Amino acid sequence: MRPRRPGRYRRRVDHTRVRQAYGAVATLYIELIGTTGQVHADDLALIGRHLAVRTGPVLDLGCGPGHLTGHLRSLGVDATGIDMVPEFVAHARATHQDGAYRLGSLDDLDVPDHSVAGILAWYSLIHLPPPDLDAVLAEFHRAIVPGGPLVAGIFVGDEVGAFDHKVTTAYRWPLDEFSARLRQAGFAEVERLTRLDNKAHRPHAAVAAIAAVASGG
Repeated sequence: MRPRRPGRYRRRVDHTRVRQAYGAVATLYIELIGTTGQVHADDLALIGRHLAVRTGPVLDLGCGPGHLTGHLRSLGVDATGIDMVPEFVAHARATHQDGAYRLGSLDDLDVPDHSVAGILAWYSLIHLPPPDLDAVLAEFHRAIVPGGPLVAGIFVGDEVGAFDHKVTTAYRWPLDEFSARLRQAGFAEVERLTRLDNKAHRPHAAVAAIAAVASGG
């Protein structure tokens, strides 16, 4: 079977479907991944290397239970968690009472241009149909300051493809192709961390990139 091209995927993420799917399993999801103790030490180190040194607001987009927002704040980062799932935002506010959390979506950050010092998108891009990725990365670039870091966690594979994620349909990317999409949106990759398949996890990766100066700015 020939691989499906990105143009064959439906356009526009179904926000309602994703929100409802995560809301239905929120309690279990929080139990399984809701603390930094369930995040690999190498991942925490990479996040810290690129985001803990920033001065100014940092957004944790698709923050889920808020544990990584809380981790960033423990490192002295002015981090705000944003998620589309009300159950996650309510849990994050109750658990991390010194933090800032709000409802929102990846494609409309509701912040001024170049006002964000850094962005964490930790496995929050995985449910975007491939045709949607470029517009979301462009929104990230609009929001972030020149030279500001973006750290993203993704699932990887030999080709762009959908798979049956435990919650709702997700997509994997060849890492070089994902990096090329970042570059097209105005980011330059500066570090990557990959982990092979095992019994517990699919192949996945973390990518850190910095925003170039916006054209004409």
